[in-house]
Amino acid sequence: MILGIETASTDLSVAIAGADGAPLGSAAWSSDRRQAHELLPRLLELIEGAGLALAECRAIAVGLGPGSFTGLRVGLSVAKGIAFSLGVPIVGIPSLQAWLAAEPERAVALTRAGAAEAFLLERSAAAPIVVPSAPLAGLGSAIAARELAGAFGLGDAVAPDRAALAVTRLAAARLADDPAGDDLERLEPIYLRGPRGIGLAIEGAIEWR
Repeated sequence: MILGIETASTDLSVAIAGADGAPLGSAAWSSDRRQAHELLPRLLELIEGAGLALAECRAIAVGLGPGSFTGLRVGLSVAKGIAFSLGVPIVGIPSLQAWLAAEPERAVALTRAGAAEAFLLERSAAAPIVVPSAPLAGLGSAIAARELAGAFGLGDAVAPDRAALAVTRLAAARLADDPAGDDLERLEPIYLRGPRGIGLAIEGAIEWR
């Protein structure tokens, strides 16, 4: 089975799937400051509820962001820990691409990029951009975290509750072509910007300002 983890927002999700990406189960919940306490227990509960065992895992799929710094660090840490301990491949999937794959009828995916900004990925775009919250209230056909939708007035948005299922499905397709997956040591979140007080230099290194 493939384990899927998606933690780019305060709406977290986990999933299990067969080697072909066919879903075996999933769970989604909202958590602001308890991701580190809740993620692994929720994942193990899902596995046990499906009558499976963690040792049966053959690959790990994880959302890479952009999005919540804390969520991404927690999600990737858990994913890397399991992959390392079991000696199985790990595959990183850009989170907003997975969100759109999970909701084919939605045109854009958004997650919070700051107090008054969001990361936005249009279905036809190659990469997300950072946009201010002001023009977003009238945006339709969006998939967005619940807390962002509420704060930015996206009343018609749907939450990314099926994101981990899409992460596992996209990872299964990648593994079919490249069974080795990504480099465990080099796999990092897609931050796009540094945390408060830290900027990203052109070369990609983090520097103090």
